[in-house]
Amino acid sequence: MTVLHQIDPIAFHLGPLQVHWYGIMYLLGFGTAWWLGRMRVRAGRLPGVNEQSYGDLLFYAMLGVVLGGRLGYVFFYSFSDLLRDPLMLFRIWEGGMSFHGGLLGVVAAAWWWSWKHKLHLMDTVDFLAPLVPPGLGFGRLGNYIGGELWGKYTQAGWGVVFPRAEVELAGMNLQQLQAQFATGALDRFARHPSQLYQAALEGLTMFVLLWWFSSKPRPRYAVSGLFALLYGCFRFLVEFVRVPDAQIGYLAFGWLTMGQVLSLPLIALGLFWLFVWSRRQPTLEPQPFVPAK
Repeated sequence: MTVLHQIDPIAFHLGPLQVHWYGIMYLLGFGTAWWLGRMRVRAGRLPGVNEQSYGDLLFYAMLGVVLGGRLGYVFFYSFSDLLRDPLMLFRIWEGGMSFHGGLLGVVAAAWWWSWKHKLHLMDTVDFLAPLVPPGLGFGRLGNYIGGELWGKYTQAGWGVVFPRAEVELAGMNLQQLQAQFATGALDRFARHPSQLYQAALEGLTMFVLLWWFSSKPRPRYAVSGLFALLYGCFRFLVEFVRVPDAQIGYLAFGWLTMGQVLSLPLIALGLFWLFVWSRRQPTLEPQPFVPAK
């Protein structure tokens, strides 16, 4: 079955302000993380931390996602553009965010917050890891709604036609596209909806596995190790059917992408943390927070 992508990326208008679905997905991701994290705090999964302190952690993590995601995209994927136009770093509204940069930003934020609260960094990271996949899933849904980061041609009579991806379709309006699609003339443009693959793997599947795995106390580094391993493997696999960034293309062998290169350290680190290093670490037992009298 072939589907024509015809979703308006703008959800609604508030006067002259355009509210994009992608921004709404970010809010849903942070809102879900706040709700899930509050449940874990109440269960004592981060001893000595109350809901107010967790709110501060989430705020810092939000800043880490945005700043790290932007810096990561610019330095990993668009460094040549930065050299030509340094101010592009600040034009966030033009798009361009990197998961790997956002991850580094969150870790930096968690380090700062953990230092202030005299907690081990990895206890904080292990606490946060199961809260991240819903945001990844919502973000990938935002990519799909926006018709960006599309996959390769399926060449199998099924997939999604993304008009923004095709030079031949650039001059057509929606009515023309629908008319051409009804005749089957656009079937040759059907692509893998790689955004939905990532939403299902990085979002739903990772959340279910991490939430289950972290439902009982695990040794330090184990939950973070599973997160790194799962994300690295899922991202590496989906990159085979996803179109690489145009400004970079393939790095080697006609198939290796920057996303795969950046995922390899996560896979290695995840394997080491989960199966080796965590076996030498203590296990943080739940201690529900008791307010001081």
